[in-house]
Amino acid sequence: VSDASGCSMIALLHTGAAKFPPNLLSKSRQAVSPLFPAGVLEGFHSIVSRKLASHGFGASMAAMSSFPPQRYHYFLVLDFEATCDKPQIHPQEIIEFPILKLNGRTMEIESTFHMYVQPVVHPQLTPFCTELTGIIQGMVDGQPSLQQVLERVDEWMAKEGLLDPSVKSIFVTCGDWDLKVMLPGQCQYLGLPVADYFKQWINLKKAYSFAMGSWPKNGLLDMNKGLNLQHIGRPHSGIDDCKNIANIMKTLAHRGFIFKQTSKPF
Repeated sequence: VSDASGCSMIALLHTGAAKFPPNLLSKSRQAVSPLFPAGVLEGFHSIVSRKLASHGFGASMAAMSSFPPQRYHYFLVLDFEATCDKPQIHPQEIIEFPILKLNGRTMEIESTFHMYVQPVVHPQLTPFCTELTGIIQGMVDGQPSLQQVLERVDEWMAKEGLLDPSVKSIFVTCGDWDLKVMLPGQCQYLGLPVADYFKQWINLKKAYSFAMGSWPKNGLLDMNKGLNLQHIGRPHSGIDDCKNIANIMKTLAHRGFIFKQTSKPF
C-alpha cells in the first residue's frame, strides 16, 4: 500500500488483474481486503470499470485476456452487394456498401458504416438481383453515387480514428472478390482513385481454412456450420453477411487464432 488510503494497491489489483496469475491475484486480494471497510474494493472496481469504459475499454479484463492479442487494433469487415443477372451484366456496380468496425482486443462491433448506392450504368435492378440480395429498386433510387459514398467512407474512417498512422487496421472480406475485383474494377471504369486502405485485406475463407484445416466451399454457410454457429439474417444481404463474418472471426479468435493479411501487396 503506497499511501494511507491504499488507492494505489487497489488500482493495481484491478487494472493489473489480467497480468496476475489467478492464484496470486486471489491471495493479494485476500491480504488487502481486511484493511478496508466492506464494499470499498467493490466500489473501486466499479469506478475503475467506468473509467475504462469511458475510454473505450468496454469488455472486462477477464474477457480481454481470454484469447491471444491480435496483430491489429481494428478489423473492418466489408461485404459488397452489386448489380447482377443471369447471364452476368457488365459492368457490375456496387449497390450496398457496409463496414463493421471490430475491436481487435474484444472482437466486438464498435461502429457501423452502411449505405446503399445508386447504380448509373444499369440503374434498374433486375428481378434476379432483388431476389438474390433482397435489395429493391426503392432502396437504391436517389441514393449517393459510388464516388459520394467513398467520400463518406473516408469521413467515417477519419471520425473513427482509423486514418491515424499509429492505429493498425485491416479490411476483412469473405473472399477476394470485393477488394481485388469489384471495387478496383468499378473505380477504374468510373475513373476514380482507390484509397490505399482498400489495398490490403484478410480473406476470411483463407483464414478459416488455416484455422480449421478445410476450405469452406459454400462460404459463410460452411463456416457457420463448421463452428456450430447460427446464420445471422439473410444470405447475400451485405450488412447481414458482415455480421456473420464478425461472428465467425470472434469465434476463431476465442479459439486462439491470430488473423494475418492474406492479400498480396498491390
